[in-house]
Amino acid sequence: MRVGLLTEGGYPYATGDARVWCDRLVRGLAQHEFEVYALSRGPGQERAGWGELPRHVGRVCTAPLWGEPEPRRGGWGGRRQRRRFAEHFGELAAAISAPYGSGAPHGSGVPGRSTDQADRFANGLHGLADLAGEYGGLSAALRSEDAVRTLERACRALGAPHGAQRARVADLLTVTEALERALRPLSLDWYGHGAGGDPGLSGVDLCHAATGGAAVLPGLLAKRRFGTPLLLTEYGVRLRESYLAGAAGAVGAVGASGAAGACGAVGPEGGRPLSGPVRSLLTAFHGRLAAEAYARADLITPGNTHTRRWQERCGADRERLRTVYPGMDAARFAEVGEQGAAPSEGDDRTLVWVGRIEPPKDVIALLHAFAEVRRWQPDARLRIIETRRGEDPEPDGYPAHCRALADHLFPDEAADAHSAGDNPVSFERLGDPEVPTLADAYGAGGVVVQSSVVEGFPVGLVEAMLCGRATVSTDVGAVCEVIGGTGLVVPPRNPRALADACLALLRDAERGARLGAAARARALELFTVEQNVAAFRGIYLELMSHCPVPREEVGEGGGPLPFSRPAEAHVPGRWTAGRDGDGFGHRLPGPAASRPAPEHTPTWAGPPPREPLGVGPCPSEEGA
Repeated sequence: MRVGLLTEGGYPYATGDARVWCDRLVRGLAQHEFEVYALSRGPGQERAGWGELPRHVGRVCTAPLWGEPEPRRGGWGGRRQRRRFAEHFGELAAAISAPYGSGAPHGSGVPGRSTDQADRFANGLHGLADLAGEYGGLSAALRSEDAVRTLERACRALGAPHGAQRARVADLLTVTEALERALRPLSLDWYGHGAGGDPGLSGVDLCHAATGGAAVLPGLLAKRRFGTPLLLTEYGVRLRESYLAGAAGAVGAVGASGAAGACGAVGPEGGRPLSGPVRSLLTAFHGRLAAEAYARADLITPGNTHTRRWQERCGADRERLRTVYPGMDAARFAEVGEQGAAPSEGDDRTLVWVGRIEPPKDVIALLHAFAEVRRWQPDARLRIIETRRGEDPEPDGYPAHCRALADHLFPDEAADAHSAGDNPVSFERLGDPEVPTLADAYGAGGVVVQSSVVEGFPVGLVEAMLCGRATVSTDVGAVCEVIGGTGLVVPPRNPRALADACLALLRDAERGARLGAAARARALELFTVEQNVAAFRGIYLELMSHCPVPREEVGEGGGPLPFSRPAEAHVPGRWTAGRDGDGFGHRLPGPAASRPAPEHTPTWAGPPPREPLGVGPCPSEEGA
C-alpha cells in the first residue's frame, strides 16, 4: 500500500523528535511505499539536512513552521472572503476562549455546551481549511487586524475564562501569530493534483501521523476530503508538553526541546516569556486540536499506558486505543547485556547516570542522594555521562550549577599527602575516549540511576535494561510500566529514598545481577524494533481491510476498468509479481519516484459511509 507519513520536527531530517523511530518503521515495512510529509521546526533543522532514506520512500514534501510565511498566490481582502474568514475564525476563537473543562470531544457522552464547543472548533477548523484551498492560503488573514479583533471579541464574551479576559492587545497579537504558524498545514498544496498532476495525499491509502499537534492536520483534511484512514501515534502527548512549557513560564527557541517545542512550533520565535493569557489560549488550542484528532482518527496507538491515560482524559475512545511500545535496537547493547550486571571492566561500586543535564532530570537531587550514599559506602563513585550533542543548546546555567554543587559536596580526596586528589563524581560526555558509545556508558558501572521529575517514555531506562543493568528510578511517567518489577522505584524529589535504593543494590551484587538479567529479558520481549514493526504491520493491514480508500480506475474514454487492480495487491509480499510488461501487479525496481507513471489516471470519489473499526470490512468496488 501507499502510506503517507506525517511528521513534525523529525523524520526525514537528520535531527529532531521521533526521527530514529520513524526511520526504523519505514525500513522495517519495506513492502509498502512511503510518502513523507514533514513539518520542520527551525532553521537549524533545515541546515542539518535529511538522513539517508530507503529506496521505497517515493516522495518527500516539507514545509516550515517557523519564520515568515511564504507570499500567498492571488489576492486577499474581498468583502466575501473577509466575511467568510471572520465567520470560521470566530468559531475557532470562541472554542479556544471558552473554559477548557467545558470542551469535551465528540462522542464523550457529555451533554450540552461541552460537545457544542468541540463542534465549533471542528467547524471553524475545516471552514478555514476550505477557505485556504479556495483562495491560496490564510497567513495574511490570520495575522490581520480582523483576526485580532475577532479573537478579542471571543475573549471578552460572557463566560470566557479569567485568563482569556485578561488578554491585552500584545497578547492577542502573540496568539494570532502562534495560530498562523500552527495552522500553516491548512494552506499547503499537499492535498490534490498540483503541479504535474501530483495527487499528493489524495493518492495515499493510509495517513500515519507520527505525532499529534500540527502534523495531524494534513491527516484530518485527507480523511475529510478523500476518506483516507488516519492512524495517530503518540509517544509523547503534545497537550502534556504544552502544559509543561506553560508551567515553565517561557518558550525557548523553536524546537529547542520537547516541551518548548510544543508551544515553540506555534509560538513566537525567540526566548521571551509568555504571559498567562497567551499560555491559556494556546493550551486551549492544543486541547481542542487533540480532541478533534482523537475523535476523527480510525486508530490511536499510544506508546505506553501513561500516554494512553492522557489520551483517554482528552476524550479518546478506548475501543480505538492500542498500546504499541517504541522499538529499541537491541543489537547495539547485546555485547554488554550478555556479560551480566558487573562486567570485568566495570566497577560494581559505581553508579551511572546517562542523559541530558537539564532541570526535569533533577541531577541536583541525584547529587544530594549520592552524598548520603558516600556516608555509608565511602568507596562509591558516581559517573554522570551527558548525551547532549555539541550543536544542541545548553540549558541556561543548569549544568554549571550541577558541577559547582558536586565540587562543593565532594571536594577532591587524596589517599595520602603524596597523592593527587580525586573527586568521586565525574562529569563526562558521550563520545569521549572512556565512553565512546551508549553501551559503554551503561556498562561503566553496576547500577544505573534515573532521577527525573518529569518523564514520558524512559528510553534511557530501556537501554539500561537491554544492557542487563540493575536500575534505580523515580516513579514518574511510564517508569513503573517499563520496569515491571525488574528494578527499584522510589518517589521523585526524595534524595534519601534514592540513596537507600542505591545502597541496597551496591551492597548486594547478587540481587543486582538477578534484577539485571530479568530487566534484559523483559526489554527483549517488549521493547525491540522487531516487536514494534510487527505491530504496525498488522495495524496497517487491519486499517486497509476495514477502511479501504475508494478508487475507480477509468480508461482513456472515461469508461470503468473493472479488476484493474487485483484484490491480492494488498497482500504483503510479492505474490503478484508477474512477467515483465504484463502489467499485472509487477513491482518495478528502484525508488517509487523514478518509476513510470501509470497508463490510466485514477479519479477520486468522495468517501462513502464507513462502518466503525472492528465491525467488518467494507465491500470493495473492484469485486472479489
